[in-house]
Amino acid sequence: MKLKTTLSTLAILAAAGPALAECTEVSMSDVGWTDITTTTSAAKHVLEALGYEVDVKVLSVPVTFASLESDDVDIFLGNWMPAQSGAIGPYLDSGEIDVLNTNLEGTKYTLAVPTYAYDAGLQSYADIAKFKDELDGKIYGIEPGNEGNAYLISLTEENKFELEGFEVVESSEQGMLSEVARAYKDEKPVVFLGWEPHPMNANFSLKYLPGGEDFFGGEGIVQTVSRAGFAEECPNLGKLFGQMDFTLEMENGIMGQILDEGMDADDATMAWLRANPDAWKAWVDGVTTVDGGDAVAAVEAALQ
Repeated sequence: MKLKTTLSTLAILAAAGPALAECTEVSMSDVGWTDITTTTSAAKHVLEALGYEVDVKVLSVPVTFASLESDDVDIFLGNWMPAQSGAIGPYLDSGEIDVLNTNLEGTKYTLAVPTYAYDAGLQSYADIAKFKDELDGKIYGIEPGNEGNAYLISLTEENKFELEGFEVVESSEQGMLSEVARAYKDEKPVVFLGWEPHPMNANFSLKYLPGGEDFFGGEGIVQTVSRAGFAEECPNLGKLFGQMDFTLEMENGIMGQILDEGMDADDATMAWLRANPDAWKAWVDGVTTVDGGDAVAAVEAALQ
């Protein structure tokens, strides 16, 4: 009987072993947007303080969703909705990706112009074609493969808003904003993908254009999504990510330090966590360290 019990226990432990091992490690995707780099870095600090090993992979949005489906990535903090509904929809429908939380509300994401261009009459998607010469026939997007870019390209291909012949310039976030800064300095019209939270809203006087609501919607949200079953397999992590909320003020401030002051993302988020204990304490409410210890004490010790 004793041998049988021992063998049964070993069998249970062997079966649970892979799951337990998985729950000591967390892989996250960072798609290279400064806001997602910011939130991912903040999460990484807390996770490491709790004793988890964290692997952050820099991936595009399409590859991120495919990696969540294949279980190569556990968590993504940057599902902008409704803008990414087309990209993530099939994975949600098939049950391969789970939504754990709405981590940010009140976001904006659509085409933007400097206020001086808006005042000159470029006030909607329908007005862009009127300024084709001044815009050099260009609309500036972000990284190749992004769903927002794809939507803008579809407008040019289908001649929506008379945009046939416009070029959607795909670049990095930094590359796009360099073009905006160059135009802004000379008060030259420029149309580009803008969003909030982002320090661009403080660095430039901007207006967001109506007309793209069928894709971008109005004010939006950002969701935390995971590979299917992650929260059930790793309930401590599921609870943490389920209550890890951010604010526009937080993200705008940290992103400004990163982009405008050249501060390292990990340094900027560490400073924010030290200055805002009430925020991260809410994240770890009811959460333990990886070995069942006091989460608040562990994070406090790491922040010191």
